[in-house]
Amino acid sequence: MMCAFHKKRGQKGFTLIELMIVIAIIGILAAIAIPQFNAYRQRGYNAAAKSDIKNAYTAAQVYFSDYPAGTIGNSSDLTAFGFNATTNVTTTPISLTVSSGGLTASHASSSPVVTYSCTAAGVITP
Repeated sequence: MMCAFHKKRGQKGFTLIELMIVIAIIGILAAIAIPQFNAYRQRGYNAAAKSDIKNAYTAAQVYFSDYPAGTIGNSSDLTAFGFNATTNVTTTPISLTVSSGGLTASHASSSPVVTYSCTAAGVITP
């Protein structure tokens, strides 16, 4: 009776238990990796928005060096001075002048959406 459970010589392959253990290990690794991957993506989206707001502020400074009394009302004013928004990042000037107003930026794919704000002095807050 016990001999029926032993492999015959020359037979190759995996037992059902071995395959189930491998599948369980892959499942455990996936359960750990998928949430970490999502967290990395969220940090990437937020970093893109923060980078865009810094770049928009730099373009605004270039704009104000040419037009000290000017007001930036939309992002196309910044585009003319070297600002190119990242895909899915919305950057919005809020009546930005040399001494007042500000900028906001957020990434559409971020969940929850984190909106960064930048004052006229260049202080960025999430």
